[in-house]
Amino acid sequence: MKRLNTFTAIRDYIVAEHDLVIDEDFVIAIDYDIEDQQRKQSIFLAEIEGREGDLFLRVETTIAPLDSFDAEKCLRLNLMLRNGYLAVGDLDGVPYIKMCENILYDFLNEKLLRRQIDRIARLADEIEKTLAEGADFS
Repeated sequence: MKRLNTFTAIRDYIVAEHDLVIDEDFVIAIDYDIEDQQRKQSIFLAEIEGREGDLFLRVETTIAPLDSFDAEKCLRLNLMLRNGYLAVGDLDGVPYIKMCENILYDFLNEKLLRRQIDRIARLADEIEKTLAEGADFS
């Protein structure tokens, strides 16, 4: 299994599989097809540096505007997640709930990246659909 220990290697791998909708120095994005759902989820990949200089790949996607999802539910849902986490980030100046995962480059390979993108996209899509139906995900 090929290791992906630089952002250039990650970009090259993603470009071979997907069309980029954002291509910046250390941020790329794709529209990921959730095959059995006939839906797409925007996935953002960014290089981030830890406090001790370790490099991580952040995999994230937006779920819903923050005003449609209260903070207590986010924290309760975070407790149920086995990996990944919910966070808040701005999209065009509007606070959004995001599903995120940080992967240390030391452990990143093609298989892990494929699995994390698919998992993050599917879980975020499931939460988004549940919220759109007015149901409570937590």
